[in-house]
Amino acid sequence: MSDGVDPRRRVPRTDALLAQPRLVAAAANLGRDLVKTAVRQAQDRARRGEITPDEVPDVALAALPSTGPRAVLNATGVVLHTNLGRAALSDAAMVAMTAAAGHTDVELDLSTGRRARRGRDTMAALAAAVPAAEAVHVVNNGAAALVLAATALAADAEIVVSRGELVEIGDGFRLPDLLTSTGARLREVGTTNRTTVADYAAAVGPRTGFVLKVHPSNFRVTGFTSAVPVRRLAALGVPVVADIGSGLLAPDPLLPDEPDAASTLRDGAALVTASGDKLLGGPQAGLLLGTAEMVERLRRHPLARALRVDKLTLAALAGTLGDRATPTRGALHADAAALRERTERLRDALAGDGRKVEVVPSVAVVGGGGAPGVELDSWALSLPERYAAPLRTGDPPVLGRVARGRLLLDLRCVPEHADAGVRAAVLAVPGDD
Repeated sequence: MSDGVDPRRRVPRTDALLAQPRLVAAAANLGRDLVKTAVRQAQDRARRGEITPDEVPDVALAALPSTGPRAVLNATGVVLHTNLGRAALSDAAMVAMTAAAGHTDVELDLSTGRRARRGRDTMAALAAAVPAAEAVHVVNNGAAALVLAATALAADAEIVVSRGELVEIGDGFRLPDLLTSTGARLREVGTTNRTTVADYAAAVGPRTGFVLKVHPSNFRVTGFTSAVPVRRLAALGVPVVADIGSGLLAPDPLLPDEPDAASTLRDGAALVTASGDKLLGGPQAGLLLGTAEMVERLRRHPLARALRVDKLTLAALAGTLGDRATPTRGALHADAAALRERTERLRDALAGDGRKVEVVPSVAVVGGGGAPGVELDSWALSLPERYAAPLRTGDPPVLGRVARGRLLLDLRCVPEHADAGVRAAVLAVPGDD
């Protein structure tokens, strides 16, 4: 029954809406004018009867543009999920980035007041982490590290590489296309499954810029295969550039087949390239480690200026190198029994209103193009598949994986303090009949 009041008079006033905490926060991020426009558009919709007056704040907020990527709870069981930004940064890395957000001494020696080498503290931390490297440098991603090496060392020359190592690195980008775009020519040797040291030796000559050794980090070839280790390639008398891919700096017993920078350098590689946002657990970056002559040659090349990293990346990398307790390392080495206990507690907290939830064994993987074939014993919360979409689009989004008609939420990559957030997200989905 109508109370006789014109519905338009129930629409909240603009000043009252702009004083609401959520809209105040939005104005702080996006600017008051943009938020005020969204509020007025929502008010007009309410006056036309398209929405109720009570819906005006929510509609105004929904109309505002996103301020950036949304934080996601990664319950997929993939430690380095490329679509979720690969490595989650450590607390130390995030603190370092916050400190670097303002003015910093990134290229200034405070003791002398003069210009200094960019990111020298980060370079010192990286060098200390890999003593086998005479010198180090950092560019903006792993592919950039290879591009810089090819440009500086093999422009108008040949790169000798095994056919079995000409990989596709993701999103349709292929290593041979990347390398030849620099002006280098590829001298392919061997076959897809077998390459010998004699194949390399027959190809090396006066036009060789370097021999490239690529770790096939996102696939495995088994059966009748052979490959040549770095230590044998190093005896050929030309520089060896080894792309180890995943950024493991030292051996990890959990990943026995994954090459690491320290061992590869000791085996004779003149230069090692790797990614910073994979097994190292840091920000996106391309790591270059090797002989002093080789690294300095790359560092002084004009292209290095176009590939340099910003101050936030330098800060995050330094924070990562100073803190071994990264989320990546924690997820990789998480105890399966402890994960089961967490998952069972979450199940018990959800089972009270008749939801069809259970705890099941799970298999987690490294992901991010690293350690193919390595499986990590884990446990997952199993829910009906219909939970997948509302959890994925909720606040915060919770991403699991669907298998055989069930949604599996593996807590291996979810911080334990976020378990309550997972519980609240599941409870926000209407219960099972």
